[in-house]
Amino acid sequence: MKALAKTKPAEGLELIEAPVPEAGPEDVLIKVHRAAVCGTDIHIWNWDEWSQKNVPVPMITGHEFSGEIVAIGKEVDRPLKIGQRVSVEGHVIDLNSEAARAGHFHLDPATRGIGVNRQGAFAEFVAAPAFNVIELPDDVPYEIGAILDPFGNAVHTAQQFDLLGEDVLVTGAGPIGMMAAAVARHAGARTVVLTDINDFRLELAQKVAPGVRTVNTTREDLHDVMKELGLKVGFDVALEMSGSPIAFKQCVDTLIMGGGLAMLGIPSKPMETDWGAIILKALTIKGVYGREMFTTWRKMLGLLKAGLDLTPLITHEFPYDQYREGFEVMKAGKSGKVVLDWAA
Repeated sequence: MKALAKTKPAEGLELIEAPVPEAGPEDVLIKVHRAAVCGTDIHIWNWDEWSQKNVPVPMITGHEFSGEIVAIGKEVDRPLKIGQRVSVEGHVIDLNSEAARAGHFHLDPATRGIGVNRQGAFAEFVAAPAFNVIELPDDVPYEIGAILDPFGNAVHTAQQFDLLGEDVLVTGAGPIGMMAAAVARHAGARTVVLTDINDFRLELAQKVAPGVRTVNTTREDLHDVMKELGLKVGFDVALEMSGSPIAFKQCVDTLIMGGGLAMLGIPSKPMETDWGAIILKALTIKGVYGREMFTTWRKMLGLLKAGLDLTPLITHEFPYDQYREGFEVMKAGKSGKVVLDWAA
């Protein structure tokens, strides 16, 4: 099969011929139809410090995908069938870990990631545990199925605090930040403000999350925007999706006393923090990792059924052999989600 792999410890990926994986007794084999490029894939492409520590070489990358089941392991007892349209939870866990036995699957410390430290989905076929398979409803196209993984990050982050009737700040208008803003709107937030410094993404956010007030913080002062919107005290909830120390400080500065801050964005290095401000404002901070298995998946499919439209977020689609163009447009910050077509 054709596959996109990190073949050597250097920048870039290579299109290779690889053996079709076999489905183990508790696995399914999936013919990949669509796979989306993630920020993690950009890190792996760049071969940065994080990738060097976490990604073994050689490795077929890619973890956001959808496709159809073509083989089922002999010990699989879920009611799955050949030809079924599916997506997959990319975090492969040890079901015997203490976290898993307590029902906290997403908190398993031994989690392995498809396309990170387990062979991935930038390929014509991928094997995955049947436990991780998510059945796709007929009205969810393969392109949307391929971006459910990051949508789950957005939903999981937004789940951390009650958003109904609240004033919500989202910092970072990457694809997950845009989706988080859309979720906040659907969850009944009174006001949603989305900040970034990238005009392309802020403009795209207006299509992904209609009604959201976007702010380029290099040109507008967030406090002036708050006054414009009638926020006399501050935001009730902040969702930090960028990993930017400046954005984190903006969250702390503009939250109300007793406000909530959910953090998905990961800083590139340790950052200084004014803990005194956090303590004196009695803020609650929650770190967010991945998705809840499988509550978040049920909620995100429910949101799609209820009319949340992610279609505008997909700005580029390429055949898999044009992967270089896909990565370049993603790295340039001039895209929403970039999807590779593996079904051709």
